[in-house]
Amino acid sequence: MPESSVGNPGLAWRRLLLLGLVALLVVIAMFSRGAHAALLGLLSSAQSLAVDHPIAAAVLALLFAAASAMLVFVSTAAIAPFLVYTWGPTVALLLLWSGWLLGGACSYAIGRFLGRPVVERLASPRLLERYEQWITARMPFGLVVLFQLALPSEIPGYLLGLVRYPFSRFLLALGLAELPYGLATVLLGTGLVERRLGLLIPVGAAAALLSVGAFHLLHRRLAVPRVRIHEG
Repeated sequence: MPESSVGNPGLAWRRLLLLGLVALLVVIAMFSRGAHAALLGLLSSAQSLAVDHPIAAAVLALLFAAASAMLVFVSTAAIAPFLVYTWGPTVALLLLWSGWLLGGACSYAIGRFLGRPVVERLASPRLLERYEQWITARMPFGLVVLFQLALPSEIPGYLLGLVRYPFSRFLLALGLAELPYGLATVLLGTGLVERRLGLLIPVGAAAALLSVGAFHLLHRRLAVPRVRIHEG
């Protein structure tokens, strides 16, 4: 099958556009002292609330991260600076990564136990249809990791749940794939809070290259005969 029939260049460009918009907002905050001061004031107010209600704040952050792994319109980029400012990079990474694992597990469970009608209400039916012909319970583990790296986080969980891919292998693949994105998100949040352009640029570029590179590598892999994909 030709690569163009399994790929979706529009998806790659949309991801680049989103990264570009985030970068633009970061640049504005970095080079505008007023914008950065306003950001720090907002983070300080949010931190005060978190200090007064630490358990509730941590649970809300965890649930927000989980929702970002299940719903296309929720992004943890919105709370990364708050997590870093409030708890520091290590705890911020732990909250993000744990939340993404929780959200992935929930999307898997929805796909497996509630089925396609519910999944289509939560994820793009067009993306589901595009990739479902390649997803089976016998997919090689490495391809599942690549699948997680390349696509929006809400898609793989639903599809792998629908085909009943082994849950333990799914969760391990998800954890491995989300770790570099979690590190990048925390470093970007740190760079934004501390106005460290030397940190923002290389980390942002590396995250973009990983995302787009994984996307194109996935579609090159999907272009080979199906028997090779299933047998690894």
